[in-house]
Amino acid sequence: MSYVHHVHHVEQFHGLPAFTFPAYANPVDLPDADAVAWRLHCDPYSSDERFDSYWKRFTESVDLGKIRALILGSPWYDSDGGGGLDGLIGLRETFSGLEALFLGDLEDEESMISMIELEDLTELLEAFPGLRELALRGGDGLEFPVTGHAGLRVLRVESGGLPPEAAAQIAAASLPSLERLELWLGDDYYGGGTTAEHLAPLLTGVGKPALRHLGLQNSTVQDELAAALATAPVVRRLISLSLSMGTLGDEGAEALLAGQSLAHLRELDLSHHFLSQDMMLRIWTELEPQGVRVNLDGRQEEDTDFGDETRRYVAVSE
Repeated sequence: MSYVHHVHHVEQFHGLPAFTFPAYANPVDLPDADAVAWRLHCDPYSSDERFDSYWKRFTESVDLGKIRALILGSPWYDSDGGGGLDGLIGLRETFSGLEALFLGDLEDEESMISMIELEDLTELLEAFPGLRELALRGGDGLEFPVTGHAGLRVLRVESGGLPPEAAAQIAAASLPSLERLELWLGDDYYGGGTTAEHLAPLLTGVGKPALRHLGLQNSTVQDELAAALATAPVVRRLISLSLSMGTLGDEGAEALLAGQSLAHLRELDLSHHFLSQDMMLRIWTELEPQGVRVNLDGRQEEDTDFGDETRRYVAVSE
């Protein structure tokens, strides 16, 4: 089915190429510490090396103070030897230049995205006031402090089912420097269920005065979110908006077009949608002449394999 979207290891993060710190042997010819996004991944199924040993070799081989970006794969969340988040927080003063962090960089063959566990990020955000970009893959167990973070500019959560409580916490969080927010809300069956009501503080623009890009994506209630955005004050300050990867249909698109002006947007991403050809033409006709770059790639067909019932699917779920 064409709606399936595969999740892979990130190849670039924070504007830097990803470089996986090698397993087993003491590494030689490593890149400069500030030239790459360091990816830590110790495969528990093909390696006898525990993450604590791997983490120790990494901290002894690389100039930690110069690292700008860090990508934590498997098993950053499961270590008895001080690795993972506890180890990172314990070395907060040593990682003095850390600007970007990616948690849960696992791809489809290693873990279903709905099975990647996160945790309470309060201590982490307090430990790194210089953090500018935070990317999360997963969602189960995620807790985000409403007190937020003063310096964070980019926040992305990739999830097949983001718990509504976590989405509500992010919506209510104080993030005065945040410029880009991307939330993959996912499917109820895999832990999702976020509604426009959960996102009310975000839609009003409270706590995020610098926001310029908003992505409310991969949702089974994309029409409901589109209708809420049609009158949401936050839209007026955006330069780009994404409702991609979800179940957007003609009803949601009609609400968007009938709502407040979108002419100030540079880009509107509606890719992976269930729009009719007539509605696609109408969107292009109304918005493209106003200078809005519209992405309508990935038109989907409703699944009719359930008798009289038809179903729409998000791009990423399990």
